[in-house]
Amino acid sequence: MKKSPVSISLSSYGADLVRQRGQLAFVEVLAKAGARRIEWREELLTTEDPRELTRAIEQHGLEAVFSSPLELWVAGQAQPDPLLAATLKRARSFGAKWLKVSLGHFTDTSDLQSLAACLAQHPVQLLVENDQTLHGGRIEPFQRFFARIEHHTLPVQMTFDIGNWHWQDQSATTAARLLGRHVGYVHCKAVTRRDDSKLVAIPPAPGDLHLWEQLLGHMTQGIARAVEYPLQGDDLLQLTTKHVAVLGRLGQTQRESAHV
Repeated sequence: MKKSPVSISLSSYGADLVRQRGQLAFVEVLAKAGARRIEWREELLTTEDPRELTRAIEQHGLEAVFSSPLELWVAGQAQPDPLLAATLKRARSFGAKWLKVSLGHFTDTSDLQSLAACLAQHPVQLLVENDQTLHGGRIEPFQRFFARIEHHTLPVQMTFDIGNWHWQDQSATTAARLLGRHVGYVHCKAVTRRDDSKLVAIPPAPGDLHLWEQLLGHMTQGIARAVEYPLQGDDLLQLTTKHVAVLGRLGQTQRESAHV
């Protein structure tokens, strides 16, 4: 059984622990657990040396995604965020092949030619994620964005965050149907509402895994998927290994059926 590539967003281990240990400390755990990618989190970096992190993933055979809280489009500006070029360069310095950002305030006046010129200067693949905001977390702006991306034939793909659609009370199934062909990376997390009414990410129940498998059916077979829900316990290697195996199998039934 060929498993799909699984990534681990380091935020899954908790911000405090990641800042305390440093992101380098998790490279060996992910490699031993069978993950194929590591997702560096820019907001959790402390004193890490990019060259040291790059050497570590190369030694352990991992690929890297660099996640930045940057919004691609700034409110009131037609140009992409002026920090995009520097962030693409920084992602590369951490050995990343992909940079993940949020959509931000995309409008019909957003300048795609300026985006194209910026991307042409950097070898890193841009991934644009649906976040939890009103302006950057709804289906409709992504439909408009990718319609223009296709028109300009730009090398941009989507990070499809399954759980984030809850924050805007939109259907992940509808989003997958409408946007699935643009997706290059999937963030997996289940979501529940706490007693104080706050939405929070949680590990998946069997029903969540069934839904995720259905959503993946709208995307490229074998697409990379990431854990972005709490991985917290005494034995992080055992816990990570378990969830890498679970996510790696998702979509396997569909692939096998397609070859019958």
